[in-house]
Amino acid sequence: MGLCVAPAMMLLLLLGSPSSAGRNRCLDAAEACTEDARCQRLRTEYVAQCLGRAAPGGCPRARCRRALRRFFARGPPALTHALLFCPCANAACAERRRQTFVPACAFSGPGPAPSCLAPLDACEHSRICRPRLLAFQASCAPAPSAPDGCLLDEAPRCLRAYAGLVGTAVTPNYVDNASARVAPWCDCGASGNRREECEAFRGLFTRNRCLDGAIQAFDGGWPPILQDQLHVHQDPEHSLVQVSSTDGLLVGSSLLSMLPVLAHQPLL
Repeated sequence: MGLCVAPAMMLLLLLGSPSSAGRNRCLDAAEACTEDARCQRLRTEYVAQCLGRAAPGGCPRARCRRALRRFFARGPPALTHALLFCPCANAACAERRRQTFVPACAFSGPGPAPSCLAPLDACEHSRICRPRLLAFQASCAPAPSAPDGCLLDEAPRCLRAYAGLVGTAVTPNYVDNASARVAPWCDCGASGNRREECEAFRGLFTRNRCLDGAIQAFDGGWPPILQDQLHVHQDPEHSLVQVSSTDGLLVGSSLLSMLPVLAHQPLL
């Protein structure tokens, strides 16, 4: 019976009250998700797994991340993306956005941040994570032939690929409440002779102008996205869990073999 009550209470803690002073788009996105039965059900599921059942000694991280993947794979994309990429104009909004996907369980952890080689190696050997990271690399890669270095029509695909990483071994999140900077929870301080590989991986998030541009483009298209698709039914063909086998970059590729090459690409 506790699980029926705790998730709802946790949602209020995460989102704040609708009557709070100063409306913001993250609250608008949360309220829109609450109004949609499927979005609310899937969100309640991951809050229950990531917060409702957390033990004093830790959290059920595998179950938490699985519930997060279900949220993005099965929820209405307009609403799930609105929660993930909602623009913020103040620190309170940004902190609420950062906490939306419960970093204490799904994103960060106790103690100092590990080397990025740990989640990267785990992703390389994961049938769930590996194709998603390859899809992210391909979808958010720079395009030297484009005027600004990125293909504008690739932005939605880049965001879908980024969202597909939430709930994997390399789960990214906003790093603070003062910016829209994102990164996996790790660093490269103890990466030894694999430092270049480590920096290349982290740079996919921290030095990726195409990802930054895609998030900004989403901000600009916010009103129609939120207003026109509150009760949209997701097309299974666009599920985040599917990775096209026609993408030449993804077939037979190795994350570890690609990263040294990516280190020399103009991500800035």
